[in-house]
Amino acid sequence: MRGKIADGKAYKKIVEAFKGKRKGATVADIAAVTALPLYTVKELVPVAADEFSGRLEVTESGEILYSFPRGFASRFKGLAPFLKKTSEKLIHFLGLAGTGIFKVWIMVMLIGYFLVFLAIALASLFLSMAANSRNNNDSRSGHGGMYLGSSIFNLIIRLWFYSELTKSVNPRYGRYGGFENNSRPKGRPLHKAIFSFVFGDGDPNAQWPTEEKKTFIAYVQEHRGVVSLPELMAISGIPSDRAESEITALCAEFGGSPEATEDGTVVYRFDEILLRTEGKGRNNAGSSGIPSLPKNLRDFSSNKGKMNFWFSLINGVNLLFGSYFLYQSVHSGTIIARQIGENVHLLSQQTGEAAPLIYGMTYYFVSAVAANPLPIIAVGLGLIPLAFSILFWLIPALRKWKLKKENEKIKFENFRKFSFSRIWSFPKAVKPQDLNPGQREASPNNLKQAQDKALKEMGAYAIPEVTIAQDGEVYSFPDLEREKIALEKYRAGVNPEASDLGKIVFDSHE
Repeated sequence: MRGKIADGKAYKKIVEAFKGKRKGATVADIAAVTALPLYTVKELVPVAADEFSGRLEVTESGEILYSFPRGFASRFKGLAPFLKKTSEKLIHFLGLAGTGIFKVWIMVMLIGYFLVFLAIALASLFLSMAANSRNNNDSRSGHGGMYLGSSIFNLIIRLWFYSELTKSVNPRYGRYGGFENNSRPKGRPLHKAIFSFVFGDGDPNAQWPTEEKKTFIAYVQEHRGVVSLPELMAISGIPSDRAESEITALCAEFGGSPEATEDGTVVYRFDEILLRTEGKGRNNAGSSGIPSLPKNLRDFSSNKGKMNFWFSLINGVNLLFGSYFLYQSVHSGTIIARQIGENVHLLSQQTGEAAPLIYGMTYYFVSAVAANPLPIIAVGLGLIPLAFSILFWLIPALRKWKLKKENEKIKFENFRKFSFSRIWSFPKAVKPQDLNPGQREASPNNLKQAQDKALKEMGAYAIPEVTIAQDGEVYSFPDLEREKIALEKYRAGVNPEASDLGKIVFDSHE
């Protein structure tokens, strides 16, 4: 039986990586695919080879090539492995189910309360019209109920025929108002659209640290295992002080070490990460080709058209009615029915005046199924929808404010990557106006301020020489130019054949 694995997520990543390496892979190959530290990969790869009866081929260099010709059916059988796998699937299922139930609950609260309030308004409208037909009464309350009810009725008609909301629920709705033989593509489920409006669609950069490490590893492998600090600054978009801490951590994770060139320039070598089966033809001794991997800006919602507008409008109706019922439950309170002539009048016990039409009718209907309608109306039709409606607007408002700040930060990080890469590529003559990516995700609102800051941050690593030209300041970074020359010379001296695996000298399946 397999022992307990300290990092189950890392183990799953390694197994998935091997599934894409049918011809076999080394530890360096798996580290490049997963961005997991070498020591983690070295610890878990033998565990995978043991569980799935892996094939081990030892090369002349001493590196082991792992492959799984028998597939990935675990050789561990029995009750304990079965229970473990079942519990993992059950936990995953419960998580998905819980998320789905929460999304459906939000939809039920929003649409359900809207339909309840609509029914109340329409019932009050019809009862008011019936009363007016029997008695020509022009009281304020009656006409107020008719106006509110007719307004709500008009709103639902608009929602049904014209909104994007209806189209998402009914994907067969034709372009010209009829049903077509060729149904249109299925719209987004309503509960997911509502959840997207309130909470968004997740962070598109959630896996960014992993992707950035993959980019770094790929760059190192393509450049003979040698990298400089300015190159890391350009890849990651971080200033020199943070880059120094980052390169130290990367050395610990991927077997790197600092080295000094002939003129004393510090470079970082990652020989272990070169012991791979793929990409042997890509050994660049130069310092060009720094990859540009900008972060994604975060959208408020992926809903299309006017869908978010309709959600807000429906929530506004719920907020209006929730406030109304909560206020009337406090102001009018208990409603009593009193016979006056041939008519029955609904009066407020607290004020002795005629009860407002909608509140009075609702109280009368609820009293048919509950002995004390007041708390039901106050809480069920007042407090709960009011609180829900406030949160339904407040959460997106706060999220939108936060996203605006976060996107501006993302823009500057992307801008800094572009700027550092531009300065490193052409350090002899850099003008502030040259630092202009022209891309939305890399263009901060205050571009001039961002340009000055990027130049100062690179200047903290290598002091520039500044001259004044006709079109403005020109920055020259002679130290960066010398570092580039020393780096390229050092890379040229690295023998790419030193990382060759060599022939197979031992095969566990022979």
